[in-house]
Amino acid sequence: MKIKLLSILSLFISFLGFSQTEVYFKYDEAGNQKYRGTNALAKKSDEAEKSKIQSENTEKIIASQQQLIDEQTFWKQIRSYPVPVNDVLTIEWNEDVNGLIESVSLYQHSTTHWKFQEQNIPSLNKQLKINMSGYEWGVYILRFTLKDGRVFSRNITKR
Repeated sequence: MKIKLLSILSLFISFLGFSQTEVYFKYDEAGNQKYRGTNALAKKSDEAEKSKIQSENTEKIIASQQQLIDEQTFWKQIRSYPVPVNDVLTIEWNEDVNGLIESVSLYQHSTTHWKFQEQNIPSLNKQLKINMSGYEWGVYILRFTLKDGRVFSRNITKR
């Protein structure tokens, strides 16, 4: 009887608040521990700081996405003809993407040999003609490298 009473008493004592306290941890971006303690306000202030940083990052991402052009919009402003190519491939682009294009390249699909490379300079006048009469029949990849490092590619067939 004494053992049962003692075990029930110890169980009630543990439920009444004599258990461990809650410990909070704070970490920086690198994963290093900055804070360890029982102060719940330290945890809440960290959460407020994180939400502030997250909102600033979201605003930066939205601003950068507005400046960037996606691939589908890019290709709508590029015109390449005739496809399939017999002799000369003509590539034209408008003023909106002219400032974005760094270089235009063409290589054969079955190899990685560059058949043509040209930097976008003002004398091109937003137009490029590639003489493909000496090229073999097959699939070629037309590649635009943008000034921000992105690469957009499209297949061109030569017959």
